Amino acid sequence: MSEFVKRRSDAPDGLFAAEAAGLDWLRVDGGAPVVSVFGWTATSITLDRLTPAPPTRQAAEAFGERLAVTHDAGAADFGTPPAGHDGPNFIADLPMSTNPEPTWGVFFAQQRLLPYARQAAAELGGDGLRVIEALVERLAAGVFDDDAPPARLHGDLWAGNVLFTEAGAVLIDPSAHGGHRVSDLAMLALFGAPHLERVFAAYEAASSQLPPDWRSLIGLHQVYPLLVHTVLFGGGYASQAVQAARAYL
Repeated sequence: MSEFVKRRSDAPDGLFAAEAAGLDWLRVDGGAPVVSVFGWTATSITLDRLTPAPPTRQAAEAFGERLAVTHDAGAADFGTPPAGHDGPNFIADLPMSTNPEPTWGVFFAQQRLLPYARQAAAELGGDGLRVIEALVERLAAGVFDDDAPPARLHGDLWAGNVLFTEAGAVLIDPSAHGGHRVSDLAMLALFGAPHLERVFAAYEAASSQLPPDWRSLIGLHQVYPLLVHTVLFGGGYASQAVQAARAYL
């Protein structure tokens, strides 16, 4: 196997340990393939070098089916970190809370929306922040909770972290934690992914845990990555986050 070394002299403390732990946790029998990790330090991680290939419809369908298996491997609670990992966790370079909660709404409100909305308060403006806070109240009250158990999420599943190879789609660069299945699907939809509808159809056929109205909830789950992007990049992401949140009030 050929090795690829990702180096960051300015990496936040614990970033690569969290990445390695997340990849290990996501590697489950029958689940979506995960890049192999050979080792890591405070400033680097050594991975199997993957050779990209054009995404095919068949590979997309296989990925959707196998992602459902990964999710169904489960987590102890909503917000739980990868098994055995007790260090810091991240979304991109931002610290990410992983404190277990018994209900998804409380977890998503308190650990995914509020922290990043507060960091992005200047970009959101007073009215925008109040919209996010109103959605937080509804989430914490359980308005959007369902009976599905916590899923084993990649956590940062935009198309760039799903690398298509000759052997199929492979997961890289996770922000792994226990959460709601729709969160990963919503991230795929946010910035687009190859053959997305085939991924969704294959996933839906393989999963017994999706709520019947899951597609109508995609925008709700996208509020989180939009807030993260607001913190990281500013620009138009703030208005997108507020618009997405307002639709669920």
